[in-house]
Amino acid sequence: MEGASFGAGRAGGAIDPVDFLKQPQTLLRVTTWIFSIVVFGSIINECYVNKDSQHPELLCIFNENESACSYGIAVGVIAFFGCIFFFVVDLYFQQISSVKDRKRAVLLDLGFSGFLAFLWFVAFCFLANQWQRTTLTRGFSQGADAARAAITFSFFSIIIWVRAGQQSNLPRVVLALRALQRYRLGTDMSLFATEQFGTEPSASYPGYPGGSGVESTETYQSPPFTETLEPNPKGYQVPAY
Repeated sequence: MEGASFGAGRAGGAIDPVDFLKQPQTLLRVTTWIFSIVVFGSIINECYVNKDSQHPELLCIFNENESACSYGIAVGVIAFFGCIFFFVVDLYFQQISSVKDRKRAVLLDLGFSGFLAFLWFVAFCFLANQWQRTTLTRGFSQGADAARAAITFSFFSIIIWVRAGQQSNLPRVVLALRALQRYRLGTDMSLFATEQFGTEPSASYPGYPGGSGVESTETYQSPPFTETLEPNPKGYQVPAY
């Protein structure tokens, strides 16, 4: 496959940290990681507030809906650990020698990116809808900026995760399709070559043409000297020891 399988170079290649950090997919990983921290960090720290002085218990700022805050935190935490996991996968991708393992890594990355993009889309719609229904009191006004930040970065996370999936997997998929085409072409050529010979084990190879260009069909004949040879020629005696 010309040294490349699913977007990676030859297995066992040295890892250059500087070149790795400059890769677009690495920058996108870091960006999604930061966005996830902003979302669940804002909700945990500032989106649980007291409605007013008469209600000392902490309430979720998103229309007092605990499910909205819990969902935002859950998606942020999943994205946080997912970014770390696939960051490590990208770092050691060059060390994976098995083409099947590389294929699994690419498909897992592609599926996880699409799954997170969907979760962030739901989070954005859910938080924005609950925020529109929220009645701002004096207590809720303290966490309004954090709520808006969570909604804003949830929207940006949709774009970033879609972009991350395309950036990190599309080149690998294209190279994989090219490698598959080369493999199929080589298989077709080998089948074409094998058709020139018989497939049966007892099949003989084509005969070598004679001088006239016509293959001879004559069978092998015995030599012209057909006399039987005597075991002891006349005049010769076996010496006795």
